[in-house]
Amino acid sequence: MRLGMVGLGRMGGDMTRRLMQGGHEVVVFDLSQDTVGKLEAEGAKGASSVADMAGQLSAPRVLWLMLPAGDVTSRAVTEALSHLAPGDVIVDGANSNWEHTRARAEEAGAQGVHYVDSGTSGGIWGLREGYNLMVGASDEAFRVVEPALKTLAPEHGYAHVGPAGSGHFVKMIHNGIEYAIMQSYGEGFEAMAKYPHADLNLSQIANLWTHGSVVRSWLLELAAAALSKNVRLNDVKAYVDDSGMGRWTVEYGVKEGVPMSAISAALFARFSSRQTDSFAAKLAAALRNEFGGHAIHEALKAEGVAASGVAETAPVAAEER
Repeated sequence: MRLGMVGLGRMGGDMTRRLMQGGHEVVVFDLSQDTVGKLEAEGAKGASSVADMAGQLSAPRVLWLMLPAGDVTSRAVTEALSHLAPGDVIVDGANSNWEHTRARAEEAGAQGVHYVDSGTSGGIWGLREGYNLMVGASDEAFRVVEPALKTLAPEHGYAHVGPAGSGHFVKMIHNGIEYAIMQSYGEGFEAMAKYPHADLNLSQIANLWTHGSVVRSWLLELAAAALSKNVRLNDVKAYVDDSGMGRWTVEYGVKEGVPMSAISAALFARFSSRQTDSFAAKLAAALRNEFGGHAIHEALKAEGVAASGVAETAPVAAEER
C-alpha cells in the first residue's frame, strides 16, 4: 500500500524503513528536510508539507503520525484534517493520552475521516524485531491500515483491541506494568549487589534467569546486556525519567478505584531518584530530633564536600570517558 509518514525520528524513521522493506510505498515529511532527504535516498518519496503529502496519496489516503504527544500531535491532526476527505485515515502511533485520542477521533469523525490510534512498543529494536501494535479503530479503518500493520509487527504482534482510544489506553497500561517490572528488577539486583559473602556476577545471573526462569522477559535480557557492559553500572547516574504514561496509569487507577500498589511505588521511586536532598527526609530527621532527641546528621555547607566529609570529584565529561 501507499501511505504517508509524518515525523521521522527514531521511531518514525525506522518504521518507514520497515514498511519499505515490506514493499510499501511511503511518502515522508518531517520539519528536518535533511532527514527527509536521507529517507529519500533509501527509497521513500519526500514531501515538503502535509498538504504536499496528501496530494501524493490516493483515496483512501492514510497519514501516519509519529510525533510527540500533546500540542504537537493536536496541531498535526488539525492540519491533516484540512487536507483530507471523507474515508481517509489518520493514524496516531505516538504515546498520546487515550482521552485526548477519543476527542480527536470525534473531531475527525465529524468530517468523515477515520481516526486510528496505534499504541506502539518495540523501541529502537523495532526495525529488526518488529513493533508490537495495540490498535484502536473502527472495523472499516482497521481493514484499511491492516496491510501496514502486518508489515510493521512480528507474527501475532498486532491486534484490534477496540474503538478509537483503546489502543492508546492499552499502551498506557502496558507502560505502567513496565514501570513496575523494571523497579522490581532494580530492587532485586541491588539486593544481590550488596550480598555480604561473595561478589556475585550480576550479568551472569541475569543471563541465567533468561533461560527457563519464571521471571524471564525481554527486559531481563536487556538487563543482562547492560550489566555485561558494566556490571556495577558505575557510569550510569541513578536518575530515572518518566514519559508521563506511568502517571496517567496511576491517575486512571485513582479515578476508577483500581489498586495499583506496585505501579504507584515504581512511579514514586522514579521521583525519588531525582532528589539529591529530600526535604521530606530532612523534616522526618528534624522531627525525630524534636520528639526524641535523636541525633541529626548535619548538612555540610562547604562547597564540593559530601556528607561523608570526602571531597566529591567533578563529573567526567562524556567526551573524556
